[in-house]
Amino acid sequence: MKSITVEAEKKYQVTFPESWQDQISSFINSQNTLIITSEFLQERYQLVQKFPDSKFLILPEGEEAKSIAQIERGLDRAGEIGLDRQSLIVGIGGGSLTDYSGFLASIWLRGITWIAVPTTMAGMVDAAIGGKTGINSRYGKNLIGSFYSPRETIIHLDFLASLADRDVSAGLSEVIKAGFIGDREILNILEDFTIEDFKSGLGGAQIGVIEQLIWKSIKVKADIVSKDFKESGIREFLNYGHTLGHAIEKHSNYSLRHGEAVSIGLAFASMLSVEFAGLDQNIASRHMKLLEKFSLPVSYSGVSFEEILPFLLKDKKMKGSLLRWVLLNDLEKPLIVENISIEQLSSLYQRIIG
Repeated sequence: MKSITVEAEKKYQVTFPESWQDQISSFINSQNTLIITSEFLQERYQLVQKFPDSKFLILPEGEEAKSIAQIERGLDRAGEIGLDRQSLIVGIGGGSLTDYSGFLASIWLRGITWIAVPTTMAGMVDAAIGGKTGINSRYGKNLIGSFYSPRETIIHLDFLASLADRDVSAGLSEVIKAGFIGDREILNILEDFTIEDFKSGLGGAQIGVIEQLIWKSIKVKADIVSKDFKESGIREFLNYGHTLGHAIEKHSNYSLRHGEAVSIGLAFASMLSVEFAGLDQNIASRHMKLLEKFSLPVSYSGVSFEEILPFLLKDKKMKGSLLRWVLLNDLEKPLIVENISIEQLSSLYQRIIG
């Protein structure tokens, strides 16, 4: 079985098993287990029938799950079924659901074992890797959380067959990000790939290419996290495109997928990189071509910078009164820039109003 090692507060594996069901079962057979999933995934994969000895918590889809009210539901469920320090939480779902599952595991009895089983592209290459867990506050995304790694993250491509094209595209924005900050070969592969290849490839000859894209993207994140688990240094590079992306995601009241908002953030970050980090314009143009190729937005129509600014100023990466931006000097060469004024940001933002 192929695996990627992540060195965090503990060492764990991101695995690619032949059977996700058998891999989960190998952990839960002897433990009191709470499986956290969505109604859609329960119905599609008949999870209650597959894991009859486990207890279940069914959450809403997407960011709606990541609320204090839903965490209270989870804590009540944990108490009701008697989860103890030998118990296990298994999160099966997209990035929002694995974020939730890890956070619940981190605060119940000051931390019990959990396993992440991401079922979306974004979850596989980003949210379920690296041990960041959390929920949203009314003041911003992921402001309530913890660093708490799973015992294992299980990757299986079969789950991707259920995704709509929009969700495939949204997940690919994180793959594109990984290519620019850490592995240019990802970009080369994507330039010879299409959404149609992806959908047909899950059952055909392109399956190896899809696995390679996911593997390489996870490896970029795993290598960075292993060097800087708690984001005191280079882990910030993973936020390329996310400063504006999170602000837009919150402003849209999560009507935009996380990856769609990050795509707009990547477009903006590439412009900032040309102006303030010496990035070649051809590399910035490469951002736009790849994002648009996979039907991702590169503009945020009709919303002024003044409307977005309050959300930017609540970004958790701020240092004092300065916004911190991850920019690129070249392919695979990210850096942090702090000295961009609000006036300069506003001027460049006009280009992505659309």
